[in-house]
Amino acid sequence: MTLSLLGLMRPALCRSLVPMVRSPQLVVISRVQLLLPNIFHQNMVPPAASCVRFYATKKSKAKAAKGQASKVNINSSLVEDIISLEETKEDMAAVLTTLKDDFSRNLSIRTSPGALDHIVVSTADGKFPLNQLGQISMKSPQLIVVNMTGFPEAVAAATRALRESSMKLNPEVDGTIIRVAIPKVTREHRENLAKLAKQFGNKAKESLRRVRSNAITQVKKAKDTVSEDTIRLVEKQVGQMADSFAADVDKQLTTKTKELLG
Repeated sequence: MTLSLLGLMRPALCRSLVPMVRSPQLVVISRVQLLLPNIFHQNMVPPAASCVRFYATKKSKAKAAKGQASKVNINSSLVEDIISLEETKEDMAAVLTTLKDDFSRNLSIRTSPGALDHIVVSTADGKFPLNQLGQISMKSPQLIVVNMTGFPEAVAAATRALRESSMKLNPEVDGTIIRVAIPKVTREHRENLAKLAKQFGNKAKESLRRVRSNAITQVKKAKDTVSEDTIRLVEKQVGQMADSFAADVDKQLTTKTKELLG
């Protein structure tokens, strides 16, 4: 009896299942519904398909959060009465330039006469670069000689400047001649240079934080003349600039560390 009933219902069932299969939702119909069609109305939607809830994945939540934290790009001319964003950017760029100079002058593994050019000598007449007071030359890969014949009175000051430099040198004086032995490039020496590179990197980040703090302090002084929303946008812009330069500092430090450690 049941099989005969199913045979009669087959065409109607095929017509009703076609739109269900083509729809994007998957509808499950139990055997009870097939065997007892009179209990269910033709247009009744099975409970399993009556409510479908989609949950956000971690990736979609992350994308949404990223969208909320969108970057701010303020036209500097519109807030020039509050702060000069161009000058702030230049101050931060100067920090990065100083870091690069520190790396090239103090953390070079290859020895050359120019390795001592950055050393500043304090004399009674003022501060002068070492290469302006003496003639620097290479005698061997591990020995640099500084001829102080032109300024013999500055020999003591130059020797002190060499000894107190970050290069950890131990100069020897012979009249107006200063001999500077360059440490052999050992693994320990490379690691010490890498530590020094990290110190320069931390110093650069401190300088960036100082520039950022000074800029935000200046912005807050205009709270009586501009809206709070404007203040927040400018602060966010300054923060983005500082974060961008801090990322550049990290890149420079990573590259230099790899170079030093080999």
